[in-house]
Amino acid sequence: MIKLDIINRVADKTGVPKMKAEQAVEALFHSMKEALTRGERIELRGFGVFVVKPRKRGVGRNPRTGEEVAIPSGKTIRFKPGKELQAHEDGETPDDTSSDNGF
Repeated sequence: MIKLDIINRVADKTGVPKMKAEQAVEALFHSMKEALTRGERIELRGFGVFVVKPRKRGVGRNPRTGEEVAIPSGKTIRFKPGKELQAHEDGETPDDTSSDNGF
């Protein structure tokens, strides 16, 4: 799925024109980029969490030459799926509330 697919789905599901859907999707992505740039956590209930984590320095290898290459420390973005998304990935439906603990 690409950004254009998301825009088309937003337009279809909401009934708004594609230009408005594109503006909304662009505004959402822009806001998310700004928040992650500032190191903020983005929590989307029922979907997941985006968090900025530090990355350690390391040593890698050039696959062609085998030469060692220094990898600088930096930051990376991690995504942790929410419970509903994880349950859906396992083949369960989000409405499946049965559990082994008796609740």
